Amino acid sequence: MKVFSVVGESLKNKKAAPTSVALRALGIDEVVLHTGQHYDRELSDVFFEELELEEPRYALDLRTADTRAMTEPIREAIEHERPDWVVVLGDTNSTVAGAHAAGEETPVAHVEAGLRSFDPTMPEEGNRIEVDRLSAVLFCPDERSARQLERERVRRRREIVGDVMADATRIFEPIARRRTPPQEGPYSVLTIHREANVQPDRLRRISEAVNRIDRTFVFPAHPRTKRVLGDHGIELANSVRVLEPLGYLEMLALVSGAETVVTDSGGLQKEAYWLGVPCVTLRPNTEWIDTVEAGANRLAEPEQLAAALDEAHFPAGAPTLYGDGHASERIAQALYP
Repeated sequence: MKVFSVVGESLKNKKAAPTSVALRALGIDEVVLHTGQHYDRELSDVFFEELELEEPRYALDLRTADTRAMTEPIREAIEHERPDWVVVLGDTNSTVAGAHAAGEETPVAHVEAGLRSFDPTMPEEGNRIEVDRLSAVLFCPDERSARQLERERVRRRREIVGDVMADATRIFEPIARRRTPPQEGPYSVLTIHREANVQPDRLRRISEAVNRIDRTFVFPAHPRTKRVLGDHGIELANSVRVLEPLGYLEMLALVSGAETVVTDSGGLQKEAYWLGVPCVTLRPNTEWIDTVEAGANRLAEPEQLAAALDEAHFPAGAPTLYGDGHASERIAQALYP
């Protein structure tokens, strides 16, 4: 029994880690390939030290988001290993490359299948749709995503397992709290990185809205966002503490200690929910609409940000969303029923 897992970003690493633990518990051999699209040394160290996981057998170190550049070396590794399954996660270019590299010989299992933002301008949306159509088994985080695949007539095996990010949050939050103290004093976490939001005019509107709000923001700035701010002379108020990008554990600790989260990240919306922190999402839509319907997350344009933050709260009796933190065990068992 052998599974070949393709990961390419630190976000996907943390999603893959709980599944790696679950596969090991069932005695299943897992071969991990890291494309090098992004690498988080701190998080990788935690995998090895805390979870006793092995280093990736294949580390391509490509440092590119070019799908075609990744596909052929992944294919060569798959042909060498001859696994039963190729497992891909999420919606990045590494995900697409892994699905293409499997070809017709090796079935693909897609973790986080069926998610849709219904925004065709997002590159991630096209990736999700493409990988779902290439996959033999579709691991859906919830009933909504499974129904979406049915509406799209994706007639492949579907398994509702929950969200592996819930598993990661359950496993890593205690580790994050031990290693990284949160900021002092009340603060809100701010993250902006999506392409639509870092267009100069849009980013200027967001920055002006943040500057007008009387509260402290802690802003781990994505390199692309920081570059646009500098190139276009967009200034931030002293109330915005700009940090270098944080590792996953640091970020998890930062969010857990925040009053609110302001973000355009899909993953951070869910993490805020699981940590009980109200969220404002600076996007016109979200693939995680359940968090909005539960009252814990609000969609807002920049001009609506102040009012959205004033109204933001985490509702009492909020429902459990996206599984119970044990999706990875279900995935491992479903691969080898």
